[in-house]
Amino acid sequence: MKSAVETLNPTRVKLTVEVPFEELKPSLDAAYRKIGQQINIPGFRKGKVPAMVIDQRVGRGVVLNEAVQDALPQLYLQALQDNNIEPLSSPELDLTEVEDGSDLNFTAELDVKPEITVPEYDGIEVEVDDLRVGDEEVDEQIGVLRERFGTLTPVERAAADPDFVTIDLSAAKDGEPIEEAQATGMSYQVGRGTMLEGLDEALEGMSAGEEKTFSSTLIGGEFKDQEVDVTVKVTAVKEQELPDLDDDFAQQATEFDSIDELTTDVRERLTRTARLEQAAAARDAVLESLLTRVEIPLPDGVISEEVKSRHDSIIEQLAYAGMTMPNYLESEGQTEDEFAAELDKRVRDAKSAQFLLDEIATAESLGVDESELTQHLLRRAQQSGQTPEQFVQHAMEHSHIPEFVAEVRRGKALAHIVESATVKDASGTIVDLKTLQPDGTYADPAQLHAQAEAQAAAQGAAAAAATPPIDPAADVVATGDYLTVEDEGEQSDR
Repeated sequence: MKSAVETLNPTRVKLTVEVPFEELKPSLDAAYRKIGQQINIPGFRKGKVPAMVIDQRVGRGVVLNEAVQDALPQLYLQALQDNNIEPLSSPELDLTEVEDGSDLNFTAELDVKPEITVPEYDGIEVEVDDLRVGDEEVDEQIGVLRERFGTLTPVERAAADPDFVTIDLSAAKDGEPIEEAQATGMSYQVGRGTMLEGLDEALEGMSAGEEKTFSSTLIGGEFKDQEVDVTVKVTAVKEQELPDLDDDFAQQATEFDSIDELTTDVRERLTRTARLEQAAAARDAVLESLLTRVEIPLPDGVISEEVKSRHDSIIEQLAYAGMTMPNYLESEGQTEDEFAAELDKRVRDAKSAQFLLDEIATAESLGVDESELTQHLLRRAQQSGQTPEQFVQHAMEHSHIPEFVAEVRRGKALAHIVESATVKDASGTIVDLKTLQPDGTYADPAQLHAQAEAQAAAQGAAAAAATPPIDPAADVVATGDYLTVEDEGEQSDR
C-alpha cells in the first residue's frame, strides 16, 4: 500500500491511498466466507459454497464491494500510522469505482492537530488578587451554624422576613385547579426566594389563618411557563431564635471548648479555601499568559461540533432544573448572540490550551502512571456523583480512558510551567505554590523532600520489577492530583 499526505490548511489534510489488488485477498476471502454463510445453495452446506458459485449466484461485484467495505477502515488506519497523522475528526472519504483486478484508490480529508511552535515558558510572571479572609466571611459561616441549632417558636403576629411559615398552596388556571400544583403543610422561610415568584411578597404581613391570591408563572409541569393564579394560606407563623454566641454554643455545636477556638478554626478553614482559590487563579493566569505568546490555528469543524455538543448539554441541564434557555438568558442578563459568542470563545480557549499543553507534555517527556490516573478517575467520579465503579465502567464502555490520560498529562504540563513561574499578589508578595497541599495547608520542605525520595524509590522498584508501562489506549483503571485543563462541558459518548 502506498499513501501520501497533502496539507490543505494548518488544521486539515488530504490522504491519498493506493492499494494493490492482491493486498485485498484476505478481505476477499472473508467476504466469500461471510456471503457463503448467508445464502442457501442446493447441494452445498452453508459456509462451504465455492467462490465460483457465489460469483454466479450473487455476483463478483457484490463480493468486491463487501471486501472493500471490510478492508477500508484498516487501510485508513494504516495510512494514518504511516504518515504519523493524529486525526481530530471523522474522514470525508472519496472512493473511486472498484474494478476487479485493479488497484483500489481512495482519498480521505480530515481535521488534524495543528503544528505549534511552543513559546518560551520558563519564568512567566503573573499577578493574582490578595488573599483576604474578612470578619464578614467568618461571621457568615458561624451564622449558618447558628441557624442549624436555632429553634422555632410560634408567634401571634404577621409574618416578616426571615420568619418561618407553614403554608398551603393551590394553583389554578382560568378558575380550574391544577392537580399537580397543590400542596399542604409546607414549611418555608420568608425572603428565601426559592419557590414561586411573588410568594415572598404575598407572605409578608400575613397572619395565621389568612389567605391571599397572586399571579405567578409555573416552572414545570403541564402549565410550565404559563401565568396562573396561586392561593396561599398561612396556617402558622414561627420566629427563629438563634443560640447565643458563647462557649456553651461552641461546646454544643462543635468539638471546641470556646467560641474563640471555633472562630479561629472557621477562619483557618476559610483561609485554606482561599489559598486553593488563589492557586487556581494563578494557574489560570499562567496559562492565559502562555496562550498570548503563540498563535494556534483551530479546526473550524471540530470547534463547531464541540460548541454544539456543549450547547445541547446546557439545554439538557437547564431542562433538568426546570428552566428554559430564554429564562436562563434573562437571569444572566445576556442575549442569545452574547451567550453564543461567549460559548464559542470558551471552546476555542479550551482547545488552544489542550493543543499547547499536549505539545509541552511531549517536549518534557511527561507520562502518566497508574496511581495518577486512578486518583484522577476517583476525583472525576466524586464530581459526577457516581461511585468509582460506575464511573470507571462507563469510561471503559465508551472508550474515555485515553481522554482522562490526556487530561492528567496536560495537568502535569501546566503544573510544570507554574512551578517555574513567578506569582505575586496585588501587594507584591510572592505566592508560594510549590509547598501548597491539596487541603490548602503548606507542607514542610523537609517532608516534601522525603516524599520525593520515597516516590523516586518506588518508581525505581517498579522499573526493576519490569512492570509494564501504562498504555493510554488500554482500558486501565487509575488518577493524579493535577489540574485538569478542561471547561465545564460533560464527557461526550463519542
